[in-house]
Amino acid sequence: MIDPKLYTLLAVLEHKSYTRAAEHLSLTQPAVTQHIKQLERELGIKIFNRAGNEIKPTEQGEIVISYARRNIALYQRMEQNIRDAHRRIRRLTVGITHTAESNAVAEVLGKYCYEHPGTSITIVTGSISDLYDMLKNYELDLAVVEGKVQDNSINSLLLDTDSLMLVVSNNSPLAQKSMVTIEDLKKEPLILRRPSSGTRNLFTAHLESNNMSLDDFNLILEVDNIATIKDLIRRDIGISILARSACLDELQKGKITVLPIENLSMIREINILYHKDFQHEDILQSIVREYNKAVKFYGS
Repeated sequence: MIDPKLYTLLAVLEHKSYTRAAEHLSLTQPAVTQHIKQLERELGIKIFNRAGNEIKPTEQGEIVISYARRNIALYQRMEQNIRDAHRRIRRLTVGITHTAESNAVAEVLGKYCYEHPGTSITIVTGSISDLYDMLKNYELDLAVVEGKVQDNSINSLLLDTDSLMLVVSNNSPLAQKSMVTIEDLKKEPLILRRPSSGTRNLFTAHLESNNMSLDDFNLILEVDNIATIKDLIRRDIGISILARSACLDELQKGKITVLPIENLSMIREINILYHKDFQHEDILQSIVREYNKAVKFYGS
């Protein structure tokens, strides 16, 4: 059984208030306060500090919160796996980035479930850092992310290599070129992902390595949704920097044009991350195999 004080801890964190946490948990406020004080006494630390009207975790409190999340997630996963074993169901939660959401990964996962009755996959979308935290806390079974993670407790399986490209409308004069220059980009209205995205960070890192910044460009929109960005490009609103893998379907249907940028070779890996105790190696190999088939199809 999970100590109820851990649920109280996470409720206080979520609601940033002892009163609202008590309402959420159907407890009295003194009971919530007592739970937190008991945890602090047991651990010999201060978990929360008050900053004005807000309650914020201390550095040591952040550690407690991390392990509380992990313990609750593991317990819930155990309960779910027991229920699934009785029903002969295999259930997985897979985290993917917004870029992976727009490429073949979701399609591959769906096809795997279709071809393997009794398998159920829940897809969670988020930033690389959020997905990594969820994986560490056992809230995810797998995470498909761009780039590498330096963590000895997490295994990594290479799924693909991807490149960032300039994406333009077929009507754009740039679409007639085989390669564009940085100066070409500076003349066009630019649409980019939000600053929290790996795609945006990789692009800005390459600019900085060439002694440039986004201030040198005509950035008109920041949009988190890749499908929206591609739609804006097709409507000739602007151009963008996106992962080629996120444009496979549109490329096959001839809806957009992607181009390399001179002196900006932005290559990165797409990896499947999983815990060392993950027990379904067959699923990993099937995902890689089906992904390669899908990429060949879209590339044909």
